[in-house]
Amino acid sequence: MLAFSTQTLTCKNLQEYLRSLPKDTLDRLYRHPATCLAVFRELPELSRQFILRLLFVTKPISQVLLATWIPQHEPGRDLGDIASEHRQGTQVLLDMYIWQEVKDHQGNMAIKLNNTFRENLKVAVLGGGKPWTMSAALDPDPHQRDIEFLDKYAMDRWESVLQFLVQPGQGQTAISRDAMLTLLHAGLIESSDESDNMQITSSGFQFLLLDTASQVWFFILKYLETVTERGLSLVSCLTFLFKLSFSTLGKDYSMEGMDNELLTFLQHLREFGLVYLRKRISGRFYPTRLALNITAGQNKGTIDAHKHGYLVIETNYRIYAYTVSELQIALLSIFSDIEGRFPNMVVASISRSSVRRALLKGIGAEQITSFLRQHCHPQMFKNSPVVPRTVADQIKLWELERERLEFSEGVLYKDFMSVHDFSLLSNFASSKGVLIYSDEKQRTMVVTKKGHPAIKLFWKEAQTK
Repeated sequence: MLAFSTQTLTCKNLQEYLRSLPKDTLDRLYRHPATCLAVFRELPELSRQFILRLLFVTKPISQVLLATWIPQHEPGRDLGDIASEHRQGTQVLLDMYIWQEVKDHQGNMAIKLNNTFRENLKVAVLGGGKPWTMSAALDPDPHQRDIEFLDKYAMDRWESVLQFLVQPGQGQTAISRDAMLTLLHAGLIESSDESDNMQITSSGFQFLLLDTASQVWFFILKYLETVTERGLSLVSCLTFLFKLSFSTLGKDYSMEGMDNELLTFLQHLREFGLVYLRKRISGRFYPTRLALNITAGQNKGTIDAHKHGYLVIETNYRIYAYTVSELQIALLSIFSDIEGRFPNMVVASISRSSVRRALLKGIGAEQITSFLRQHCHPQMFKNSPVVPRTVADQIKLWELERERLEFSEGVLYKDFMSVHDFSLLSNFASSKGVLIYSDEKQRTMVVTKKGHPAIKLFWKEAQTK
């Protein structure tokens, strides 16, 4: 029987990821207009306003002048909230080294926009300089691929990764070794020898219920953490991803001028479904929808928007899934019981035991409800809410059942000779923050296992006095 921890899967957005990078890496990234524009559009609105105000200002701006940008009054908003938003907007820019703290000619602290970021953002927004987008100057492709083909290709490739994740012990040849190693590095599957006895982890189950865009972004982030081990440059890979995000779906782009590092990276993206490459010698590739949406935070839902929903959910907790996909059926079985299979439909039901099974794997009620909402049949969207309220509420209640009790490992102290001894030890444990439970009438107390040695030592010293 597999045992799963309840660790929650967390995924950084683009802004959080870039803030975690060292300064020299960011400085090299900011040398490319595509990176600067991609970073700019993912910043908070207030941070973008700050950048635009300083885009053509080369001299440092004093902190006093910066403070005057905080509006003294805004209808319906507290001044403290406005100031807090202002501080957050400036801190983001400082953490990403877009703003630099310097001293002005009078020796006072001032703010200056990163020169490299400024110049390359101006190129991206205003034009000029060398072309920074990928070249599309190619002869007509005799094997032209349309958008419908690219969407199908991308989803087939990506679903092969998900299918391997659902059944990691079978069909290892369905995905590349690079994809398998990324899944292992991300902690979505675990194995003692990277090939045999693989099993999905709690994080893997949570990953399966994310929307496609979030899955791809999380997967690429984990891949980027290993690029240096593969002999690739992190800056080159990130810059190429940013360029891909500004490409046009359905257009082919030239591979001319790419070095061996980028060609290897392009081959990996092909394996993940982010680009279509018929042959390496063809000299051209097609970005897919997965690549175009990878850094566009506000438009990430457009990937799943092109997928047809297949779930019909009834108020009696029964689900009708109009699909023949083994992957979709396997995902549904994570939190429901399959009752019957027909040529083009599967009947399942949600029960307390099936939801509890999912909860034990670390999947939350909100994730289950979100998955149902994302994959609803178009007819279900005529209802409001889309997922019946009775179903969504009951799933949440089943989750809350597990939160009624909180288990803590501790050490029991009892049979005190006097109330004074009990109070002495109880007060000391409370002052150290290790007291879990205390009952003065029964002269019983429980402390944390970590705090037990200190309590034991204190008690021995108290008895010798």
